[in-house]
Amino acid sequence: MNKDLVIVFVKNIKPGHVKTRLAKTIGNDAAITIYKALLNITETVTKKLESDLLIAFSEHIDDNIWAHSNKTVQQGGDLGERMKNAFQNGFNKGYERIILIGSDLPNLTANHINSGLEKLKKNTAVFGPAEDGGYYLIGLSQMQPYIFENKPWSETHLLELTLTELNKKQVPFATLDTLNDIDTIEDLIQFPELFKLIS
Repeated sequence: MNKDLVIVFVKNIKPGHVKTRLAKTIGNDAAITIYKALLNITETVTKKLESDLLIAFSEHIDDNIWAHSNKTVQQGGDLGERMKNAFQNGFNKGYERIILIGSDLPNLTANHINSGLEKLKKNTAVFGPAEDGGYYLIGLSQMQPYIFENKPWSETHLLELTLTELNKKQVPFATLDTLNDIDTIEDLIQFPELFKLIS
């Protein structure tokens, strides 16, 4: 059995449900166009991986993307609970190193994910810092449920708070390159290839 698992959290494509902060500026249709492009980027990246792959949809399984991949539906109320359940299910199935990513990173590469899996051989946790203070990637080699509990999701101090907690518990962790996900029009403008899709 492959000991490595990569989980991708994907939102089902519905107007008003994807890239909501961005949609306030560019409209729902344009936000969907951008999100579809980001999904394509993420799918291309994950198909280069040798680890097992699981695509976790927000509401229902979509057979139009990630053909021939294992798929599931996220379980839980808030983001933290859904992430915690995804990791716990993976460990319950016998995986030793699990990485979870979102699907809105223009600069994500297979190297980022593989580097995270490699760091999990010597660390309990790994994070890919996002420029907004959160993280675009989280990986665990042992379940640490508190990471997902009582956290300020979408706040600028999320990662700082999480790493402080790990330090207090003396849990070894590593970090990867900082990347920028696309949440606002300012983020989008930094990626001309994507911006031209709606301009």
